[in-house]
Amino acid sequence: MTEEDTQNKQESEKTDQSINVVDMLLSKNQNETLDSETMILETRKRVWGALKKGYEYSGLIDESDEFLRKNVFAKLDMVVLYVDLVGSTTMTLEMPAEKIAIIVSSFSQEMAAVIRQHNGYVLKFVGDAVIGYFVGDVMHAADNAVNCAKSMISVIQKGINPILDQYDYPDLMVKVGLDFGQNIVVRYGADVEHSHVDLMGPAMNIAAKIQNMAKPNQILIGSDVYQRLHPKTQKEFSQIVWKKGEWKYHSRITGKIYNVYELKG
Repeated sequence: MTEEDTQNKQESEKTDQSINVVDMLLSKNQNETLDSETMILETRKRVWGALKKGYEYSGLIDESDEFLRKNVFAKLDMVVLYVDLVGSTTMTLEMPAEKIAIIVSSFSQEMAAVIRQHNGYVLKFVGDAVIGYFVGDVMHAADNAVNCAKSMISVIQKGINPILDQYDYPDLMVKVGLDFGQNIVVRYGADVEHSHVDLMGPAMNIAAKIQNMAKPNQILIGSDVYQRLHPKTQKEFSQIVWKKGEWKYHSRITGKIYNVYELKG
């Protein structure tokens, strides 16, 4: 076996290991968790494989679709998370289309892996944004969602960007917005198994608007999320003081301007 063959075999084994890890992260019955260093390491392997060899992600089981179909027309309390890639338009103008597709696809699926790692569901990919949601015990759901957002920033900064730097590609940055509220599961059509299912409700809309107000690599949360965080986690956030007319959305309960908080640091 030549030196080149040996190197190719080693690279293939690394990619296979990476596939196993992403399958684990997104597997329906997976209960284990990965520490942050392992997540970052495996992210680097997968992104490197995608850029170098056209590596395609596998193992994305649509748990959200299954969950929603079981709860059609139910009203569920949940934390909604929007994460949006910053600067993708600029990249589109500066890079080949196929490379853009690989980067956006890798970004989206890495964010999906982080959501699943924090016991959330991946609702859908919308362009260069990912929407997730967290149900269950409301306090745990809020903390899980915030920890997920923190992990997303870490995975991008320490996992994805170091690989992109090797190819002289621009670093990725994101904006993250979260809100809590009751959403209804809707099904568009009579076909129980195949009609499109989705979520509808104020939390979906406000989370998107909160995310839109975030700065690059900033995490913003609505007051209804903040109130459900562990007191220790609450101390990591500070309330945003908006300029006049900059934020006009009101609380669904009090009717006053809805408070938004930013992660400090």
